[in-house]
Amino acid sequence: KETIYVNSSGMYKTFGSINGRSVQLLVDTGASAIAMNVDQAKRLGILYDKVGVPANVSTASGFEKAYRIRLKSVSVGSITETNVEALVIDGNHPGPILLGMTFLGRLSIEHAGNAMSLLQKN
Repeated sequence: KETIYVNSSGMYKTFGSINGRSVQLLVDTGASAIAMNVDQAKRLGILYDKVGVPANVSTASGFEKAYRIRLKSVSVGSITETNVEALVIDGNHPGPILLGMTFLGRLSIEHAGNAMSLLQKN
């Protein structure tokens, strides 16, 4: 079980890893998938333009070009999920990497006060 506390901005941010590399993540239950921008993908060594499937996605700032990819692993604390679908979005949005429902949907999520607990399903 991993517990994440709301920050002063009212957001749930945590550290985790993608494909074994450390990242800061913004928990976003409103995002259908894990989402990152092209610079973040490059830093993580993801060849999105070679392996990704081109797509158009609707974001807070309108429609953007994106690539659907699969991440080898995504971890938050002791929770690791493998072969997780994600989106690499053209441009500099989103700012933080969004931990969306392609990861969160595999877990049980509990809210209590200012804490969100993620539990791996067995």
